[in-house]
Amino acid sequence: MDPVEVAAAPDAGPGPTWQSKCPWGAPNTTSISCSLADVMSEQLAKELQLEEENAAFPEVVAVAEGPFITGENADTSSDLMLAQMLQMEFDREYDAQLRREEKKINGDSKVSISFENYRKVHPYDSDSSEDEVDWQDTRHDPYRADKPTTTPRRGFTGKGKDITTKHDEVVCGRKNTARMENFAPEFQVGDGIGMDLKLSNQVFNALKQHAYSEERRSARLHEKKEHSTAEKAVDPKTRLLLYKMVNAGMLETITGCISTGKESVVFHAYGGNVPEDKVIPPECAIKVFKTTLNEFKNRDKYIKDDYRFKDRFSKLNPRKIIRMWAEKEMHNLTRMQNAGIPCPQVVILKKHVLVMSFIGQDQVPAPKLKDVTLSSEDMKKAYYQILNMMQQLYKDCNLVHADLSEYNMLWHDGKVWLIDVSQSVEPTHPHGLEFLFRDCRNVSQFFQKGGVAEALNERELFNAVSGLNITADNEVDFQAEIEALEKMNEDHVQNHGKKLSVFSSNGDPPIYDE
Repeated sequence: MDPVEVAAAPDAGPGPTWQSKCPWGAPNTTSISCSLADVMSEQLAKELQLEEENAAFPEVVAVAEGPFITGENADTSSDLMLAQMLQMEFDREYDAQLRREEKKINGDSKVSISFENYRKVHPYDSDSSEDEVDWQDTRHDPYRADKPTTTPRRGFTGKGKDITTKHDEVVCGRKNTARMENFAPEFQVGDGIGMDLKLSNQVFNALKQHAYSEERRSARLHEKKEHSTAEKAVDPKTRLLLYKMVNAGMLETITGCISTGKESVVFHAYGGNVPEDKVIPPECAIKVFKTTLNEFKNRDKYIKDDYRFKDRFSKLNPRKIIRMWAEKEMHNLTRMQNAGIPCPQVVILKKHVLVMSFIGQDQVPAPKLKDVTLSSEDMKKAYYQILNMMQQLYKDCNLVHADLSEYNMLWHDGKVWLIDVSQSVEPTHPHGLEFLFRDCRNVSQFFQKGGVAEALNERELFNAVSGLNITADNEVDFQAEIEALEKMNEDHVQNHGKKLSVFSSNGDPPIYDE
């Protein structure tokens, strides 16, 4: 018989003969049938896993579960898990033995040793128990020095020669060192407790006062930086006001800073188109008053004695003073504009931001009188124009400039323009005549140096502007009579309760013309 036939004979079936005798045919495999329940059975899965482990590790000896295994859900089928559990139990027993030795050696001694570096299990990895307490939860931190102990209520400790009262120098010094930790975080005090530093009461009080001063100074510096207008810069509130003006269409754009002074910062801007009846000039000047009083601290004397703002004056609120200062300039400019005096035209006032017409052209401001070079005829013309404006300011506007000089006068279109009238006061001000005499001195000295022969001296100019006839040979007596007139006016105000000029002349002051 053919060997193929012998090999295939037992598997011969009812099928065709050529298929069973074909050497290249697929062999018939015997498949074991099982149900779906057996496949999903967990018992079958465990048996298959054990067969695989036995095939991979034939020499593994089963380890019986001992009393060290804790937990009902512990997986003891893995050798790796068993080894880790054994090692953990050994480490715990070893650490417990170290703690017993450590406690036995230290006892009640102040100097103690620690076997922390020799432990197998870190404190935060170990389970919490009665004899295992994390060192971070204890009050004995090895990296933190102990604070000085408090004195009992009776006021002393010890007996006999070893008595120590609460006034002891060493005890007070250590307590003062511990109190330094209550200072502000910005004040660096160092590790005084660790160095056993002893501060006397005088030194501690001085440090405490210095720390308090530094804390207040840092707060003031932060407030100044955030809420003040500095040179060529504005604070966030002022910037928001300018943004609102641009968004409302009042201003088209703000080009930049054109002038800085002791009281304000001036910016140039192009006027916008507002549908209202308000006329906005093509070019505007934005005067932002500084919200700090560092550079101009004597503003209050120009406001507190002015009856228009006396009731609203508050020396304790600098921001209110700044707003009143801006409002004061707006009212003074309005008076001057109604009298026909050349000055900037007021557009709008928003808090401490005053928008005026721009004196100049194409972003170039008009030069100050001190910076421009004029001919003798223009210089003479400017002198008589200023003299006429001072008389108009005194008579028609009932104002004294109080800071008139070549620095506050601009030369534009062949004539003089007056600016910076925020400090202007009325003649009935307690120092109004003094301010007028100072203005006359500045004007007279400038034009006399400029070569104007017709320029009057300060005393003659004062009489010409005010209409008073003060006849004094020297400046000292002249100022004494001015102070006497101011004192008489102040007494009249206190007696009658209203501002009336008791030193005015019978007629109008003479008008000087070219």
